[in-house]
Amino acid sequence: MDTGLDAIMASPYGAGLIFCARIIDVSCDTMRVLFAIRGKRWIAGVLGFFQALIWIFAVGTAVTHLDSVLHVLGYASGYAMGTFVGITIERAVAYGLATVRIVSLHGGVEIAEALRERGYGVTEMSGFGREGNVEIVNSVVQRAHLDEVMQIVDRWDPEAFVTVEEPKVLRGGSLVERDWRMPVPFPTRWSTRSHQRA
Repeated sequence: MDTGLDAIMASPYGAGLIFCARIIDVSCDTMRVLFAIRGKRWIAGVLGFFQALIWIFAVGTAVTHLDSVLHVLGYASGYAMGTFVGITIERAVAYGLATVRIVSLHGGVEIAEALRERGYGVTEMSGFGREGNVEIVNSVVQRAHLDEVMQIVDRWDPEAFVTVEEPKVLRGGSLVERDWRMPVPFPTRWSTRSHQRA
């Protein structure tokens, strides 16, 4: 005999619960992958545990009611929405670092000085491009600070060529913390062949 829970899961409410469970499950999985790539094993492991736990519930319920279009749609649409929500959360958290390279025809010095005034470590170089001599500015910043860096670039040279990459290994130089606009040293366990000059 079906229990009350079985009756609820067999109803349209059950399809809604599957939808919500899949959103949480896929969001956790998206964040787990991102933290795993960045070497945060414990966080990735905890997220993986909860992701698997919720996934078992969602899959088990969906398989039990494969004859219900609502349950199947709830499962599939929850997966799609979970992917969207997971990426949105990752962008909002903006965890990690970014290497910013700015190539400017005329505003490189001003951009470098403006970044230094905000506490960012900056390395300046000269180069030669299609239009002639260019100024190249390199900096490693918290991803949460990218908007501020781009505002500085737009102020001094809206036409500057900018690339953003994720560094894998770092050593030396300085970073601006999320909440404090003061340079802080990289942990000594990181290593790299390049250094920034503040």
